[in-house]
Amino acid sequence: MAVEFIDVVETSLAGLGTGALMALTGVAFVIIYKATKVINLAIGEMLMIGAFVFYGFSAGLSLPIWASVPLTLVVAAVIGGVIERTMIRPLMKDNPVSVFMVTIGLTSILIGVVELIWSAEPRRLPEFLPSQPIIIADAFIPSKTAYSFLIAAVVMAVLITVFAFWRGGIALRATATDRAAASSVGIDVPGVFSFSWMLAAVVAALAGILVGSVGGISSAMGLFGLSVFVVVIVGGLDSIAGALIAGLFIGWLEAMVGRFLGGEFKLLATFSILLVVLVVRPYGLFGTHEIERL
Repeated sequence: MAVEFIDVVETSLAGLGTGALMALTGVAFVIIYKATKVINLAIGEMLMIGAFVFYGFSAGLSLPIWASVPLTLVVAAVIGGVIERTMIRPLMKDNPVSVFMVTIGLTSILIGVVELIWSAEPRRLPEFLPSQPIIIADAFIPSKTAYSFLIAAVVMAVLITVFAFWRGGIALRATATDRAAASSVGIDVPGVFSFSWMLAAVVAALAGILVGSVGGISSAMGLFGLSVFVVVIVGGLDSIAGALIAGLFIGWLEAMVGRFLGGEFKLLATFSILLVVLVVRPYGLFGTHEIERL
């Protein structure tokens, strides 16, 4: 019985570690949607290209980790800004379906770029996280999972603080609430749009580095975004707190189901939760319920 309890604890902690990475990527999704109302289906591929850029700096150019990470985040910000300026902004006044379809096409573009530069072969990132296993009350936790959880938690805490108190975060929230009112008080709405894409790309790239450090990288790792999409729908498309809570829960649920029922049931459990939430609260557990007058 004691062994079973330890097994549950270990599986739960591993699931929460994965859930923290889902939550971090979900925050990147929410940042874009909150500011621009764009549903970015390419968030998984933005995560992927961030991981490969880091691989290029750290393994390809043999740069130290302390240099590779900031350079990766700078490149990610540039990529996010270019995507917003060249692909998204010209269509913002058109049918939202057009922008949605652009993000679908963007997934193929980013995968193609990665495979042209690095090929489709799976790769391992250089070891940069401590390898010493962590033991908590006889429960074994892989060090990479534990440290990834801690890093993701710190980043999300910083983002929540920034959005609450920093002037740029307040401008983003104001733009999300009412673009016309934000513009009337002097907020640069197009600038906020660019900033949101750049910030989301940076957060996604950081998540990609952490995901890649745990499970390696490949041109297919963008599929991680599928679980993230479920997370943001369950938590609420415009809720950072919702992404955090739903990410941890979905990560834990998938780990528990995979461990005790089998890996083939993980997606069944995840999408069952999604269907229940959509039926009960179509705007997500923490999403904003918008009421429009006719």
